Amino acid sequence: MKKKKTLSMKEYEEEVKKKNINPREYAESFRKEAEAINKKHHFITTFCNINSKSPGIPVTVKDCICVKNVETRSSSAILNSYMPVFHATCIEKSLNAGSTILGKTVQDEFGFGGFSVNVGKGFDIPRNPHDDSRVCGGSSGGSAGITASTTHAHYSIAESTGGSIEAPASYCGVVGICPTYGRVSRYGLLDYANSLDKIGVMTKTVEDSAKALTIISGRDEKDPTSSHEKVPNYISFIGKSIKGMRIGYLDPDGVEEPIRENLHTTIKILESLGATTKKISLSINDEYVIPSYYILALTEASTNLAKYCGLRYGAQEDPKGYYNEYFTNIRSTHFGKEAKRRIILGTFARQTGFRDAYYIKALQARTHIINEYKKMFATYNAILSPTMPLMSPLITKAQDLTPLQSYLADALTVGPNLAGLPHISVPTGTSKGLPIGLMLTSNHFEEGKMLQIASAIEGGNK
Repeated sequence: MKKKKTLSMKEYEEEVKKKNINPREYAESFRKEAEAINKKHHFITTFCNINSKSPGIPVTVKDCICVKNVETRSSSAILNSYMPVFHATCIEKSLNAGSTILGKTVQDEFGFGGFSVNVGKGFDIPRNPHDDSRVCGGSSGGSAGITASTTHAHYSIAESTGGSIEAPASYCGVVGICPTYGRVSRYGLLDYANSLDKIGVMTKTVEDSAKALTIISGRDEKDPTSSHEKVPNYISFIGKSIKGMRIGYLDPDGVEEPIRENLHTTIKILESLGATTKKISLSINDEYVIPSYYILALTEASTNLAKYCGLRYGAQEDPKGYYNEYFTNIRSTHFGKEAKRRIILGTFARQTGFRDAYYIKALQARTHIINEYKKMFATYNAILSPTMPLMSPLITKAQDLTPLQSYLADALTVGPNLAGLPHISVPTGTSKGLPIGLMLTSNHFEEGKMLQIASAIEGGNK
């Protein structure tokens, strides 16, 4: 994919003030471009009307986040025709900041996947903008794809449960930031796993991510899990020196060689800028993070998805037979294969007799994982690691992976999500035309320091 010049969010605002850009014409131009891109790459599920009197910077939104009067389905047929009657809080904040919502982006159904090949029935798999035979990454594949493809100033509001922002950001060559749990209100998010879900953003640059995150962050009385912690101006951290900062790095086995080489190149860049680095290990994470994450995520998902029964909203049919027959038929017909698998596994884990053996033990392991991170952050300002262990795979190869193989691909991203820690994937290079991303993880509510280091990495790789 040929790289094209695009405006940053800051540059866009400056051009609007100078009256060099007409916001409505710009929004219409973005939509026209996105519609053309969509014919081949399938990033957008629904386009929104440009109905603002003074439209601002174009924004796209992952399909699991509610936009008033716009079909919102988590890319699942079970929610066909669902039109929310309210905006998610992050959408309200974006609109209040002058942004314009222009489309919903495709995802793995309800977020169930790491490659965006598990889209629901009736949806097309998004294709990597750098090689359309390869995956975008999941589950926020559409958000990453359109962010990488558009030549317009833009940000995409996405969501992560176990790496759903970082994985596609890495595979599509954009910046993806997932904040501390509670930093951004989850009100208006169609839940996958309540204790893990976090709303974040995807942009072309670290500075744009800082600006977008500042817009959508903050306490919300509609979401009791949202934090009272004051929101700093994240843009103020961009470009600051990292001299004297301490950065631990993970260099795990099983990482493809181009990614490993890129990691070590980036470590040298950080050292040249005055940071100190040291190889570290997270032994508890290595052993328990995958089983803990999937037990907790699937258990919560099976509970959350029980409400999709064909009675209150979404897909419906003529009621026939007993309730259980109707309920079973609706769910069997409209849920995809991976959604059914995760519901079944989660339901099993929370049954009487199994809850203590699986769910409670997974919660205990989660506590140990958090403590291990906290111990590291007593010494280091951030942890650097590969975002994904492998380059973007072919769509055909990703579809042939066993469920376990797919789950293991999340090994580097699920730890920070389990611990509720902020993390960001930054594009740091390419191999044979495919992007490589590295991930920074920081302590709770230290997004500023994380963005400071990410900005240095971005500048050093130019």
